Amino acid sequence: MELIGRLIKRAFELRNLPQKVKKANRKPVKEQERVLKKLLIKAQFTIFGEDYNFYKILSSKNIIENFRKNVPIFDYKSMYKRYWYRLLNGESFVCWPSHVKYFALSSGTSEASSKYIPVTRSMIKSIKRASIRQLVSMVNYKFPLEFYNKGMLMIGGSTHLNYNGKYYAGDLSGITANKIPFWFQHWYKPGKTISQSSDWNLKLEEIVNAAPSWDIGVIVGVPAWVQIIFEKIIERYNLKNIHEMWPNLNIYVHSGVSIKPYLKTFNKLFGKKIFYIESYLASEGYIAYKTDPDALGMELITNNGIYFEFVPFTPENFDEEANIRSNASTYWLKEVENNIEYALLISTNAGAWRYLIGDTIIFTDKDKSEIQITGRTKQFLSVCGEHLSLENLSRAVEILQDKLNIEICEFTVFAQPHKNLFEHIWYLGSNDKIDNNLAAKIIDAELSTLNDDYRVERMEAIKLVKVESISCEIFYKFMEKNNKLGGANKFPRVLKGERIQEWQNFLEEQSIKSKN
Repeated sequence: MELIGRLIKRAFELRNLPQKVKKANRKPVKEQERVLKKLLIKAQFTIFGEDYNFYKILSSKNIIENFRKNVPIFDYKSMYKRYWYRLLNGESFVCWPSHVKYFALSSGTSEASSKYIPVTRSMIKSIKRASIRQLVSMVNYKFPLEFYNKGMLMIGGSTHLNYNGKYYAGDLSGITANKIPFWFQHWYKPGKTISQSSDWNLKLEEIVNAAPSWDIGVIVGVPAWVQIIFEKIIERYNLKNIHEMWPNLNIYVHSGVSIKPYLKTFNKLFGKKIFYIESYLASEGYIAYKTDPDALGMELITNNGIYFEFVPFTPENFDEEANIRSNASTYWLKEVENNIEYALLISTNAGAWRYLIGDTIIFTDKDKSEIQITGRTKQFLSVCGEHLSLENLSRAVEILQDKLNIEICEFTVFAQPHKNLFEHIWYLGSNDKIDNNLAAKIIDAELSTLNDDYRVERMEAIKLVKVESISCEIFYKFMEKNNKLGGANKFPRVLKGERIQEWQNFLEEQSIKSKN
């Protein structure tokens, strides 16, 4: 605790410096050059490093350009097929000079089966380092020093890890929680005992039971599950809002999905203004977090074991199924532009190399390396060229809530054929009564305003837009059926392929049960 106390005290001293002075100390482009060189030096004698002649890249005059030319782009399937399966079989020095003891299980929101993402000791150290930096950066929000002695409630996956004799596998939040340093235990809630539970409903009950004994200042988690916890606490203790339980709650750190569709509900659950801070911790590493309350985006972590590349998310670089083309154009930090949608490639100290992480971003300020997440490469809706991003979909739902004065807990959408053309089917989770026809008209109109491609295809190829409103509970039951209840799991905003039929079958089952 003494270390973090000194860091926060020093941060308090620095926060009074002019912003120009503090920002001048950051040199993201130079940091990225150094990170890539360090990664290549460290991994040059691995199987991957020898396959792609890292020693030659390191001896070249332009390391960045030669790295781009000589190392191909990988997605999960190609990385797993060629290299990562060997890690699961116990081999060492495959993509990183170590034995990989931990694997983060991740399906994101676009895949049905789990992915095994390697987590090395170097990566865990980087995540710890970034977490401390983010905690210290909160001094920019001008809270008194006493605030930093309040609890931090972290709603993640189970800290219980499965061991098969060769490696441990589980949620990244579980892996990192098991590695929480001793000095952080003072702040960490719900604590190791509750966090170990793999039963979300049991964990929820234990959190609600323990809530009165905590003095929470910061809460971290996916919006849907944080909302459920707040509602349960308010109901159990007959409160008007969550601040009657935790008056010192000032910060909500959210990640994974857009907070905008949830704001209407959260504003009712809070009793005073709080700060929403976005962070970007993926299964592959800690990528960015918001450091300035006035900034539009999050700041890329450019000096912490991850080298970033960016692929314009265009038909020239991705096919109609959002698979990256072999000749895709890539850019590094020095070459990017503001307000262009890029798919993210990362090379990391966990042995991911030019790896397509599956997220899309835009730069809101390239000079400060500030970004916003816009969606997933696989989580967009475009069966006939409408090119709807998650940002478009979330914004339409946000506007719908305001116009109809309703609260929507979850939503999803998919496209299907309709009389030789197409239709979009929306499912809105809400406990309010919704006029489905009116909701469809509002969503349709807003998307036509937000997206020119959608407006054109709406006249040409999209025959119908339909809305079905269902209870929030149905979304949660579907997640529970697929063992995705709680933690860092998110309901997919766009359904495709087999997931559409799986969702429709589930809804039919629920309808039959309700009638019986």
